[in-house]
Amino acid sequence: MDTMNHIAILPILVPLAGVIANLVMGDLKSNKLLRLNVAFSIILVLVSILLIVALAQGDGTAAAVYSLGNWPIPFGIVLVADRLAALMVLVTSILALAALLFASARWYNRGTNFFPLFHALTMGLNGAFLTGDLFNLFVFFELLLAASYGLVLHGGGRNRVKAALHYIAINLVASFLFLIGVALIYGTTGTLNMADIVRAAPLIAPENRGLFEAGAAVLGVAFLIKAGAWPLHFWLPNTYSAAAPPVAALFAVMTKVGFYAILRLWTLIFANGQPEEFAFGQASLLAIGFCTVAYGSIGALSSKALDRLASYLILVSAGTLLLAVGYDAPSVTTGALFYVVVATLAAGALFLLKDVIDQTLPAEAQVLAVSLEFYGDEDEQLDEDEEVSPTTPAAATVISWCFAVAALVMAGLPPLSGFLAKFVMISGAINTGETPTAATWVFTATLIVSGLFVLIAMVRNGINIFWTSLPDGAVRIRMLELVPIVGLLGLCVVMSIAAGPALGFLADTAAGLHNPASYVTSVLGSGAAP
Repeated sequence: MDTMNHIAILPILVPLAGVIANLVMGDLKSNKLLRLNVAFSIILVLVSILLIVALAQGDGTAAAVYSLGNWPIPFGIVLVADRLAALMVLVTSILALAALLFASARWYNRGTNFFPLFHALTMGLNGAFLTGDLFNLFVFFELLLAASYGLVLHGGGRNRVKAALHYIAINLVASFLFLIGVALIYGTTGTLNMADIVRAAPLIAPENRGLFEAGAAVLGVAFLIKAGAWPLHFWLPNTYSAAAPPVAALFAVMTKVGFYAILRLWTLIFANGQPEEFAFGQASLLAIGFCTVAYGSIGALSSKALDRLASYLILVSAGTLLLAVGYDAPSVTTGALFYVVVATLAAGALFLLKDVIDQTLPAEAQVLAVSLEFYGDEDEQLDEDEEVSPTTPAAATVISWCFAVAALVMAGLPPLSGFLAKFVMISGAINTGETPTAATWVFTATLIVSGLFVLIAMVRNGINIFWTSLPDGAVRIRMLELVPIVGLLGLCVVMSIAAGPALGFLADTAAGLHNPASYVTSVLGSGAAP
């Protein structure tokens, strides 16, 4: 257990070493620096796998607890790596490796200090998932946001600057709300350690209960902004579609930090707290989740550009996850955890794929493809020597298959992992109680109808992109750009094949989440559980 406890800090130390190495070496454009940064990302993936394997060998309640400076808990900084945190760290590490490989082809030299900012963002994400107290959650939030401010401006351009200013402004407001919520919670509980808040919450004096609930509500608004929830989502589509493709791909996991924080605090404190708090929180999460899915689905239908479509699909996934949190059932949470993995990887692949498609097919050909095909000259005759079905280059075939896999995953169609995730959530909701409630049917209908909308949007964009003549000559794509896309979507396919073991692991993870006593015991020791 001591060895596993020390592994918990490695996902933060590895990218920190990457930041330091890049700052020492300077902003060089050399192959040695490229290989060094890729090596850091590979090491981070290996460390993340090691952490999740170590946790998988125990039961679903096992957690690696690392107390920085060996200060006593709950007074010192503590990192807590349970299965949920380890899963999110692994998803972040895989997506970061794919985005870094893609950027190494050409995007990294469009601006300065790309690699140190990239590793700083990864460190902030991992720290947010691993921290065990609210104040350091705020610190890691600010770290990842500061790095993201630089990355969203990478490459320059008027659209990026405009989107970045909106992004920075709204996140500064969210950070201000975060601090207010943390202050109110600390003032009423006397602690910011999340496990200790679980212990202290039932002991709050009645006259201070309103302040605690107000702090939780303000904190929830900050998390919902970061999750991209409706109506606090307006910064997301413009920012994600304007960012450089590898940056947008890594940003696909940033909204999941908000989801993670809501899921963590909801299952720890509020789902097992006062009945009136639970009723209010559940109704709010379900309503916000439904509106977010509806808005994201309509936005996807209206999108003509693939990067814009991918941005709205991020909103659809955010709303779906909020619905699952609000439903507050271990079986639904199991499907939501499966969904967060495949939806994040597929969305990241879509942002990368958009850049490859732009290099392959001219934008005007994509837009005019349908009209050229459907409204061409009826009297046009094919030359006898012209092939009716010209041979499609291998690279173009790979691109089209990648788009098809991403469409199936994001729409939730069988037999791929997106369908399995939604099936598990729907079956879990229906089988939770003896008789399905109205909320169950709304939940089910929302997932199905949103999948239909996403499918229509993906098919329409696919026609606009691929129903056109291929450019003259062979389609050439850099391997550093193609491999990350194939890798991310390949993992989505692997998740479909290995769904049994994966869902077994995630079911244990969900059971541990809905049993806060196990988390509190892991952090504070036996006898401290509520």
